[in-house]
Amino acid sequence: MPKTTTAATVSIVTAFYNESQNLPIFRERITALLDSLDESGEVVLVDDHSSDESPLLARQWAEQDQRVKYVRLSRNSGSHAAFSAGLHYCTGDCAVLLAADLQDPPETTPQLLKRWHEGSDVVWAVRVAREGVKWSTKATAGAYYWLMRRFALPDMPAKGADFLLVDRKVIDAYNEVGEKNTSILAMILWMGFQQSFVPYVKQARQHGSSKWTLAKKLKLFVDSVVSFSYAPIRVMSLFGVGIAITGFAYALVVVAGRLLGWIETGTGFAALMTVMLVGQGVIMTMLGVLGEYVWRTYDESRGRPRYIVETSIPPVTPQRQLVTPRVNDAA
Repeated sequence: MPKTTTAATVSIVTAFYNESQNLPIFRERITALLDSLDESGEVVLVDDHSSDESPLLARQWAEQDQRVKYVRLSRNSGSHAAFSAGLHYCTGDCAVLLAADLQDPPETTPQLLKRWHEGSDVVWAVRVAREGVKWSTKATAGAYYWLMRRFALPDMPAKGADFLLVDRKVIDAYNEVGEKNTSILAMILWMGFQQSFVPYVKQARQHGSSKWTLAKKLKLFVDSVVSFSYAPIRVMSLFGVGIAITGFAYALVVVAGRLLGWIETGTGFAALMTVMLVGQGVIMTMLGVLGEYVWRTYDESRGRPRYIVETSIPPVTPQRQLVTPRVNDAA
């Protein structure tokens, strides 16, 4: 069903961490975007506890433009937690999520809004190309998206998507989700609703460097797989059954060989140690996989918030949140 165009409000939600070189350019392009839209707009700047001049720049923007909100988290909680905070604090009829590093061009937003007005609840800006990245980054990203499509979310775009628009009902539904160790993008994709796609080219980073370390990428991968797939547990089960069948068959061969004289009697120490080491390695790997599930279950059960807000300009209250963050309002 087409969306109403009467007094529609668009929230531009961005999360950043140490992006002082990009924020002035980001401000210029976002301001131009808001001035060009038919819809009224707001900007929600979520500072993931930056340690450079980013907080100062964001504060100045919020103080000088009434359309801008600034929310600073009390610790570096990760971009997905920061974007979750942005969705809790935005008030628009829809929200556009994009990073402040300008690799996702804000000028694509009108295309997303067009699909939204036509009836889509979630509009993904899907990468058709990615400029300025190493082949190793493309390879690891491609492997991640292939695994997610194969074992968890078959509708995930093959080359990924982290620039999107979500309708207010999707925002409200997401804000009811209490999971912390998950991917906000995978969760929105899993939630369903009417989804559509708009192609775009992800641009090269012009200033600064990516804050996505190898450790963060590995955590995101594990969180995504554990949250949306039972494949690791199923693989463990099948592997265990396969080992048991192989061991049983080997035992039969050994017994038959001894009885019929095919196998000479000996200590078999090397073979025994090999089997024990391989078996123990498989068991430890399986315990590690189970531990990932158990740990996340325990972590969720503690009920800690995804983030804590240190300050905000102007003093704002989240639209809806299961666990209310502690807020120290700015003067």
